[in-house]
Amino acid sequence: MHSKPSIHVKNEVGNLKRVLLHRPGGEIENIVPDYLRRLLFDEIAYLKQAQKEHDQFAQIMRNEGVEVLYLTDLMAEVLRDRTVRKQFLMDFMEEGKITTPGLQDALQEYFDPMEPKKMIEKCIEGVRKEELKHIKPKALGDMVKNPYPFYLDPIPNLYFQRDPFASIGNGISLNVMSSTTRNRETLFAKYLFDHHPNFKGVPRWYNRDKTHPIEGGDILVLSDRIVAIGISERTDPIAIEKVSENLLRSDEPFEVVLAFDIPKTRAYMHLDTVFTMVDFDKFTIYPGIESPLDVYSIKRKRGDAFHITYEASKLENILKKYLNLPAVQLIRCGDGDYIAAGREQWSDGSNTLAIAPGKVVCYDRNYITNEALRKNHVEVLEFDSYELSRGRGGPRCMSMPLLRDDI
Repeated sequence: MHSKPSIHVKNEVGNLKRVLLHRPGGEIENIVPDYLRRLLFDEIAYLKQAQKEHDQFAQIMRNEGVEVLYLTDLMAEVLRDRTVRKQFLMDFMEEGKITTPGLQDALQEYFDPMEPKKMIEKCIEGVRKEELKHIKPKALGDMVKNPYPFYLDPIPNLYFQRDPFASIGNGISLNVMSSTTRNRETLFAKYLFDHHPNFKGVPRWYNRDKTHPIEGGDILVLSDRIVAIGISERTDPIAIEKVSENLLRSDEPFEVVLAFDIPKTRAYMHLDTVFTMVDFDKFTIYPGIESPLDVYSIKRKRGDAFHITYEASKLENILKKYLNLPAVQLIRCGDGDYIAAGREQWSDGSNTLAIAPGKVVCYDRNYITNEALRKNHVEVLEFDSYELSRGRGGPRCMSMPLLRDDI
């Protein structure tokens, strides 16, 4: 595979060179109405169409010269090592609350003959009760009847590759997810960065053993000096402070972390569902967050002291000041129309993935916002969005940039 080091992301809009994706699989077909909320879905997606749309998304990027890597391929390479595979399965069962010895043995036996790729796909898909024929009861927990249909839950949110870890500079934040349902997703990233020859040794600004949640959708690398992180429904201010301290103490050029305090609702799940960067000086934003938005700056002073300041100014002015720009342009979701903005933000109209300055990938369904972007000289590459959008995430949510050109 590729020989160069693995992570280099010092902005949001430089030419995208390499990206990590997960193509949705059988896990989507294990979402059932009774357990929608448990799995963080609002409705059920149709897998065949979701895969078609995801393939279009990947192909748009390949057409633009981006190397597309898939999580399952990389994990299959990691799991070729039998020792690593054994440890991974033990960790995976523990994360999935499989603690009774009879069930652990049965699952090990079930996974043992599988090829690495099949094994990782099956871990993601989930294991239904009827798939395990023989469990030798070794504890009370093995014997008690439970109507829940899975031994191992499916992981349907994994196609949102933005969240389990985040590329920042030449390192990563290996995240703690706010929901137990999603925490297993970060185990894949842990094994990737612990064991894959191309990803070992990458610095970590945060680790999954910490107590406070932070998710990648809240982390935007605005420039090689400024990182923005959302205080959201899913990211805690204490985690932001910890990432800021590690990042600002490192050899990286970053000088300031801007903490954006956004409303804590499901509709505004992460900062990138309401605010993304589309060019050097252009941002798309959901107008509903502009007035309640509070911004705080975190800077390192002499030695180890940190200084946190409330930025008492309009968002445009804060961005101008920190990005050192004469002007910035906020392009509003729904082109400023209140009803269109609410509708299109629900299907991630503000969640764009920049693949070059002024060139973004968007869902086709958010046509009013896409037109507003074009009107403001941003090139929009669209793909179908009937099914993927049901998971409440857009093109940025579905992708984790690994390499971007510097600006």
